[in-house]
Amino acid sequence: MKNQFTRESIEITGASENNLKHISLCIPKEQLVVLSGVSGSGKSSLAFDTIAVESSRQWQATYPLFLRNRLPRYERPAVENIRNLTPCVVVDQRAIGANARSTVGTAADVAPLIRLLFSRVGHPRAGGSMAYSFNHPHGMCPECTGLGEQVQLDETLMFDRDKSIHEGAIRFSQFSGGSWQEFYYHCNPLLNPDKKLGDFSQEEWKILRIGPDVPLVMDFIRNNTGQVSKLPYEGVVTRFNRLYLNRDISDLKKQVRDEAMRFVRRCPCPACCGSGLNPLALESKINGHNIADYYEMQVSDLLAVLDDIADPLGRSLADQIGVCLRHMVDVGLGYLNLDRRTDTLSGGEAQRLKIVRHLGSSLSNITYVFDEPTAGLHPADANRIGKLLLDLRGKHNTVLVVEHNRQMIELADHIVELGPLAGEQGGEIVYQGDVDGMLRGDTPTARSMREKLSVNLHPLDWTEGFPIQHASVHNLKDVSVTIPKGVLTAVTGVAGSGKSSLICHEFVARHPEAVVIDQKPMGTSSRSTPATYTGVMDEIRKLFAKDNGVSVQWFSSNSKGACPVCRGKGEITPDVAFADPVSILCEECQGRRFNPTALSYTYRGKNIEQVLNLTIDRALAFFPLPKIQKPLRSMQEVGLGYMTLGQSTSTLSGGEVQRLKLAGELRKEGNIYVLDEPATGLHHQDVVHLLVLLRRLVAQGNTVVVVEHRMELIAAADWVIDMGPQGGRGGGRVLFAGVPEALLNCEASETAKFLRARI
Repeated sequence: MKNQFTRESIEITGASENNLKHISLCIPKEQLVVLSGVSGSGKSSLAFDTIAVESSRQWQATYPLFLRNRLPRYERPAVENIRNLTPCVVVDQRAIGANARSTVGTAADVAPLIRLLFSRVGHPRAGGSMAYSFNHPHGMCPECTGLGEQVQLDETLMFDRDKSIHEGAIRFSQFSGGSWQEFYYHCNPLLNPDKKLGDFSQEEWKILRIGPDVPLVMDFIRNNTGQVSKLPYEGVVTRFNRLYLNRDISDLKKQVRDEAMRFVRRCPCPACCGSGLNPLALESKINGHNIADYYEMQVSDLLAVLDDIADPLGRSLADQIGVCLRHMVDVGLGYLNLDRRTDTLSGGEAQRLKIVRHLGSSLSNITYVFDEPTAGLHPADANRIGKLLLDLRGKHNTVLVVEHNRQMIELADHIVELGPLAGEQGGEIVYQGDVDGMLRGDTPTARSMREKLSVNLHPLDWTEGFPIQHASVHNLKDVSVTIPKGVLTAVTGVAGSGKSSLICHEFVARHPEAVVIDQKPMGTSSRSTPATYTGVMDEIRKLFAKDNGVSVQWFSSNSKGACPVCRGKGEITPDVAFADPVSILCEECQGRRFNPTALSYTYRGKNIEQVLNLTIDRALAFFPLPKIQKPLRSMQEVGLGYMTLGQSTSTLSGGEVQRLKLAGELRKEGNIYVLDEPATGLHHQDVVHLLVLLRRLVAQGNTVVVVEHRMELIAAADWVIDMGPQGGRGGGRVLFAGVPEALLNCEASETAKFLRARI
């Protein structure tokens, strides 16, 4: 039975952060409170940018100035007043760590305990706990310095054996295009550039890959000067290793770095078999298992191994490790291995790993703020998270959840829906109350909760496809399946069942031409805007420059047009030593970012600042130029017409980012599009709009593959591939491949079970 409201509430007055419209509300404490609304309606602005930031700011104000100078700094949010705040714990979907040495074991704080366990009861003993660490010189493998892997060129991706050199058999653009690059392999006197690579002899292959036994020096005549240069010949593999694998490439252009990494595969270090540990650490064992075995086991399996430890000292440590591992199982991460790198986790997995740290806490009167804790979860797994959130609430905590999942909304004690739409048309409270009251309302969330799903009874036919043969990455068990060409395919299954491994790893690796559209930020700079991202800003500057007879630089806040005081930022942040940082509106330009000269020039009666404040909808009517109309029309079609031309892209939600990326693909044909959980962070209303866009891509002759849990997209697909039956070791198999209607009859599928419940 749900708790009754307590008398005390978090009282918010005049919240205006981002698009919030000076809203005031009371959020009851010790309740599970769900913030709902369409993407961009202001949910995160209220939960994270207002409540969480102000709580953290005031809490840090209690520390001495010496400590505050070493902690993250928070600016006061745009709110008149907040009363009755409690200490706040934020559990979001930000990546835990991006380096190769950060693993699930280190992120969950269980790896140090396992090292300590082996240093005390392992036999033969390798030394102290650091002797079992791949991050310490005493324990790391000398060959790979603890990384456990080697990076190698994947020649199957680099060469197209069905083509000749002249036809583009070398796929890496840096080796196959341009002047001297083209000459380098096209004019090798030992190779026939018109001969298909599949017909090369072993000697010719060696020359192309490595080089001839006798060093070859070729004469290259530069077109611009006629000067003859001597170029020593290197094989493709030798040259790629020298230029891109055996040196620091961080100074190269991002486009070149990204392309080079598409031809690279990582393989286990042969010296340590991928463990990253030296022989002494690997020889030490407990009941026949070394520390690498512990890390490689699935968490749920490792629990049973720990139960067999009888040594009194080892028993105590094993119990402490077991508590953490059981919490991982409770949040649905029992399928993970402790040596899994954290930069390979999805946003939902990373968030659940953070939840583990709070499950054993006995603290109360805390406000927990969760950012879509069910993101990336199958409905079967989402039920577990709901139970954990209720347990946190039961310890007299306030649990604040930004969520679209209907399962979480149905569990809520209290709902605050923001909207009614997104951007300028959002930021208002459209409903506040309990679930029953919301279901009787006419808000976007209420309508979506009442709506039944309809399965696609007329899926598109397909004859050709992209076969995947014997896929075995991660937990895939020699999977062979065909991805249909020219239709919308949904790849489904419980968390850890192998969906992303099959599509985002195996399929994308075999088809590097596939376009991957995700929700990762396209840039965090405050100067990056929809106008700059789509390229229309260049055309707008040209129009202003032509009409006024001046340089285009006057209409850039990074160049001549910038305010000389704030340098085009619109605000200044003075150095106030130990005090909280304060951003002050630039007195010179009053936040307009441009100097008076730039603002004196106009185009059709508006200056550059006024143009950047136009919404996409208004800008379409203002600019008749086709070069501007085309990208703006695409943004409008993906539902971003409310966004202004000059809005910083760092303020966009994940759903807005993905739709902005999708806007650039709407008019393309013949491509393969892979979308990894495109409905994450989207309201049902936004999912319906997303489906229209995906259907449009298919109608234009594209192949669209989505890895997804949302039943709306699964039911509307032309083809469904369901993985399972469980996560981790219990998954990695294809349970079903066929049309959505036939999926309903698959008894082994958890997806079918929840799909039937929604029809």
